[in-house]
Amino acid sequence: MFYREAGDFKTSYVEDSQTFPIKFDRWRYYAILAVAFGVVPFLINDYWANAVFVPFLIYAIAALGLNILTGYCGQVSLGTGGFMAVGAYACYKLMTAFPEVSIMIHVLLAGGITAGVGLLFGLPSLRIKGFYLAVATLAAQFFLVWLFNKVPWFYNYSASGQISAPERTILGQAVTGANTTAAAKYLFCLVILVGLAWLARNLTRGTIGRKWMAIRDMDIAAEIIGVNPLTTKLSAFAISSFYIGVAGALFFSVYLGAVEVTEAFGIQKSFLVLFMIIIGGLGSIFGSFAGAAFLVLLPVFLKNVLVGQLGWATDLAAHIELIIVGGLIVGFLIAEPHGLNQLWRLAKEKLRLWPFPH
Repeated sequence: MFYREAGDFKTSYVEDSQTFPIKFDRWRYYAILAVAFGVVPFLINDYWANAVFVPFLIYAIAALGLNILTGYCGQVSLGTGGFMAVGAYACYKLMTAFPEVSIMIHVLLAGGITAGVGLLFGLPSLRIKGFYLAVATLAAQFFLVWLFNKVPWFYNYSASGQISAPERTILGQAVTGANTTAAAKYLFCLVILVGLAWLARNLTRGTIGRKWMAIRDMDIAAEIIGVNPLTTKLSAFAISSFYIGVAGALFFSVYLGAVEVTEAFGIQKSFLVLFMIIIGGLGSIFGSFAGAAFLVLLPVFLKNVLVGQLGWATDLAAHIELIIVGGLIVGFLIAEPHGLNQLWRLAKEKLRLWPFPH
C-alpha cells in the first residue's frame, strides 16, 4: 500500500517532531489546501457559500476554540453562544467606531476582547469543576445575552435592537455588506481558519498544550509535578474565548450581516458547537473539523432529501435532524467516545499495517 512509514527516514530532530511525520499526510494536506485556495473560489456560488462553506469555516473556528477548553484542558463550558455574541458585538462596535481600520484587525480585536471576557468568566474554574463549572458557564451564557439585549449602547441605540454590518473591503474587494461575493466571503473566512488551525495545532503540541492535558487528566498530579493550575486553566479559557470570539465576529459580519442576539446566539448555539466536538472527537484538531462538517452538512442533506425529494414538511425535517443528532451523540458516547477522529485514526492504522491483521 502507498500509506507507509517504512523508508520515510528523518535526519534531524526538527523533521522527527514535525506536525505530519508521514510524507503522504503532508502531501494530502497540501493538496487539500491547494484545492481550497485554488479551485473552490472559482467554482463557488451563493448557495454553496451560504449553505455549506462559510458556515463550516466559521463553526470549525468555534469548535477549535471549544475543543481547546473542553477537549484538551477538560473544562466543561456551555457558554459558547454568549462568547460568540461578545465577538459579534465587539466587532460591530469596532466597525462603527473605527471605519477606516481593516476588517481583519476588527475581527482579531473582537477575539481579543472576547478573550478578556472569557478570562473573567474562567475564574470560577479555579474553585469548581465538572457539572458545577458547566452551570457557571451556562450562567455566563444567559447573562451575556441579557446584557446585549438590555443595554442599548451595544447596538448603538437602534430601535429594532438589531445590529447590521456596514460594508468593508480588503484589497478593494467587499467582504461584508450587500455587495459581497461568495468567493470573497469564503476566502476571508478560509484565511482566518487556516491561520488559527495552524496556531491551535502548534499550541496543543507544545508546552502549553501538555499542561492543558495534564490538568485534564489529573489536576492534582499535574500540580504536584509543577503545572500551575491558575495560569493553565485561565490560558485555556482566554485562548478558547479568542477563537470563539473570532467565530462570532465572522458569523455576524460575514455570514449573516445582521443579527439579533437572542435568535443568533442563544443557548442552542452553545449546544450545537458542543455537539460538534463530541461527534468529531474531544481533544482533536481533526475532530473539530469533522464535527463541524458533519453538523453543517446534515441539515443541508436532510433538507434536500426529505423536503426537496420526498416532499416532507420543513418542520418535520428539522425534528428528524434533532433525533438523528441526539441518537448519534448517545451512540458515540457509548460506542466510540473519541468520535469521528478515532474512526479516522483506526482507518489510517489499518492502512499502515495492511495486509497484516490489526
